[in-house]
Amino acid sequence: MITKKTYFSYLLIVTLLLLYSCQQKSSINKKEAYNKAKVDKLIAIADTLFDNNKLDSAFYYYNEAIFICVPSKDADNYISTLNRMAIIQQTHGDYAGTEATITKALPYTKYVKNQLHTWNLYVTLSTNYLETYDYKNAILYNQKALQLNTKNWRKLAAKNNIAVALIQEKKYRQALTILLPIETKKEVMRDESFYGSILANIGLCYFRLKENENALGYLNKALEIRKKVKSPYGLGKSYFHLAQFYEQQNPSLSKEFILLSYKEYGKINYVDGRLSALKMIIKNSSNKELKDYSAIYINLVDSIDEVRQKAKNQFAKIKYDSKREKEENLKLKTHKAENELKLERQKNRNIASYIIIVLSLCLILILYYYLTSKAKREKIEAAYNSEIRISKKLHDELANDIYHTMAFAENKNLSLAENKIQLLNNLDAIYSRTRDISRENCTIATDENYVLLLKDMISGFGKSNINLILNGLESIAWNEIDKNKKITIYRVLQELLVNMRKYSEATLVGITFKNAEKSILINYTDNGKGIETDKIIFKNGLYNVESRILKTKGQIDITSSLNEGFKAFIKIPV
Repeated sequence: MITKKTYFSYLLIVTLLLLYSCQQKSSINKKEAYNKAKVDKLIAIADTLFDNNKLDSAFYYYNEAIFICVPSKDADNYISTLNRMAIIQQTHGDYAGTEATITKALPYTKYVKNQLHTWNLYVTLSTNYLETYDYKNAILYNQKALQLNTKNWRKLAAKNNIAVALIQEKKYRQALTILLPIETKKEVMRDESFYGSILANIGLCYFRLKENENALGYLNKALEIRKKVKSPYGLGKSYFHLAQFYEQQNPSLSKEFILLSYKEYGKINYVDGRLSALKMIIKNSSNKELKDYSAIYINLVDSIDEVRQKAKNQFAKIKYDSKREKEENLKLKTHKAENELKLERQKNRNIASYIIIVLSLCLILILYYYLTSKAKREKIEAAYNSEIRISKKLHDELANDIYHTMAFAENKNLSLAENKIQLLNNLDAIYSRTRDISRENCTIATDENYVLLLKDMISGFGKSNINLILNGLESIAWNEIDKNKKITIYRVLQELLVNMRKYSEATLVGITFKNAEKSILINYTDNGKGIETDKIIFKNGLYNVESRILKTKGQIDITSSLNEGFKAFIKIPV
């Protein structure tokens, strides 16, 4: 029986142990100090690359800085870096990626010290909406930029941006009410590039309103200023507007201007401008000239589509690789912390032992209660882990077998005796597998019937609208392959085929087996709708595929993109 005195001693000792343990645990789990110097260094490297137009490399270093930057502590660097990344994506025509990057920064604008970073963020986002024809949001974010405490010329720039969006909405009078008052501002007239842009926009509004005399005056004045600035982009815009102005009344002069526009855009390789100019040239050309410029237009469209798609994939891969590396580093840090915590717990046990010796028999009883409680916790934890393992087996193995049986029932004529018997056999196999899961036994036959079983499983996924092509299965010496690797191959192919049936809408599936360098090579490909590269491992049920293959020390390489099909290369050592 424990007396009050003994119980008080127990509470005192346990309290001291807990305080000591918490103190040690706190020191172990204490977060590392924020390394601002490293963030600044990465951003400086990226800025240099950005200024030298090496955008791919700049994006990589910006992304590295983002992963170690703490936005609540260093919001200025975090937001300005994400803004630069978004500008790079925007330059390559990846408007969806731009929006996804910028939205990460928006929650941290409240921490910014220099509102210039927030202004840049809003303007980049408004430009993105303008390029994707969402004029309402383009205007909204320029209005947000207007409310910030920045220099007056930035406010005027935001007003000009609003006017540009209104022009796109064909609200020319409303745009003029914004542009005309800022035309004579000192800040505008001092900046010739900005001034030329304002004049060009005013001229365009008058042209659309068919007030040709005012329009021509402003367009010519904008052209003269841009000639002094020698800006190919600005000159290309001015020549394009004048070509539109003269298109009806003086076609030959219009063509001269549009050719000049095309030439200026070509100097800076501004693809969208060149495409717009080419459309107008083609519209006003004939015979061989029409054929030549049409060929140039088609080649340019094909080229830019390919370049932009590659850029999107590359930026997505940079983000994905950085994310995976960060997660792996986090796992290593967690493992290290756990080991240190275990060492501290061991120290605590030693301290407890010394105290137990001093307090003799009463503390032995306390230790007994402690160990009993710990054993109960471990027992509960073991039961929980066992439930998770069984649940995972039910999903990974039994669910796939049921889906395979459903596919068999859909594709086979069950009025035939052999198919009916096969269906019953499959159901019996499912029952047996359910029973065997409780015994943790594998139910896939890996004897001489393995090849027949594997072939039957694969063919079961065929439908009238799905063609399955299987090559090289018989060329593998299956009797020499480890039982667990056979099971892995079966389950991986089963998982891929289930995903194909559920999600891909494929009509053609090819699976090829080869022997090479003491390994089995499996090439899986289908012509389905594919999936996005940055979601391959963590979405679409493919996590189990990678996990199984890595357990056999094998390799898997998956390539896919939307509407480009799905390919998986698997290498398993024999």
